[in-house]
Amino acid sequence: MNIRRLCIPALALGALHSAPSPAADDCLSIRGRVQGALETVCQSLVFDGLTRTYRLYVPAQPRDRPPMVLVLHGGGGSGGGQELMTHQRFNRIADREGVIVVYPDGIGRGWNDARRDLRAQAAKQNVDDVGFLRELVRTLSPRYRVDSRRVYATGMSNGGFMSFRLACDAADVFAAVAPVAANLAADLAPVCKPARPVSVAMFGGTDDPIVPWNGGSVRVFGMDRGKALSATQTFATWAKLDGCRKSITGEVVDRVPDDGTSYVLHRRAECNGGAEVRLYEIRGGGHAWPGGTPYLGERLIGKVSGELDASDEIWAFFALAHL
Repeated sequence: MNIRRLCIPALALGALHSAPSPAADDCLSIRGRVQGALETVCQSLVFDGLTRTYRLYVPAQPRDRPPMVLVLHGGGGSGGGQELMTHQRFNRIADREGVIVVYPDGIGRGWNDARRDLRAQAAKQNVDDVGFLRELVRTLSPRYRVDSRRVYATGMSNGGFMSFRLACDAADVFAAVAPVAANLAADLAPVCKPARPVSVAMFGGTDDPIVPWNGGSVRVFGMDRGKALSATQTFATWAKLDGCRKSITGEVVDRVPDDGTSYVLHRRAECNGGAEVRLYEIRGGGHAWPGGTPYLGERLIGKVSGELDASDEIWAFFALAHL
């Protein structure tokens, strides 16, 4: 078997000692402006007749019964690209908190997230991504003795839409999700019936040129990629699904660096089953991961807000949620 050398800094060598030997490094390559040395190992499993790849980070000292976080890339991206675009903050969280972090790869660099997106290979082939991600959790959980009550998913853009689908279709597995730069797909909203209340934290930019804050057509380089609800409609839909009874609107928060963006945290608490729904309104923010790397130019994706580190905020939210 031909195994290519992985470029892994000394910082992450501990991440490998408790992980099994990596499979052939056939994980998806990295695109865009993100760059750096990956700290994860590439592994694979066969599901539904397809070889599915993912990148795995195991800290040197995982918790006894550690949580697991799945981090899903956007359309055209990869697990490795998502690792780097988030400045490997989830890896640092894993080092500090003993968490297992997984960066899966989608078929054709995308996810079948329930939008009628006829250009996406995963959608055209009706790939069972919900089943794949369920199987990924089922495969890794006994290996690392993962706490089944504390399995979470987050994702950017197409990965964010997929996170919403997991909340709808796999609520028995995922205690909380945190979609970034994505609203609830218009095709998914009327059929979303989670088996239990799921905590949801949403992060959206008011100046997102791809997934409009006010909803409508999702457009990538002028091409229609399905439709989505507005951010506030998505918030209200999940609040209803989770049986939330109390709404709190936060204040504008302005932090250094002053990059022309700010954010408001809208919180709806006291939901059924202890769930919580949050909406982070990134004012002036674009189609990006707050606190992450600009993977394309500002003309194409808008501003990347430096006022909020979404990775740290997401983990703080996940840490409070469990089945």
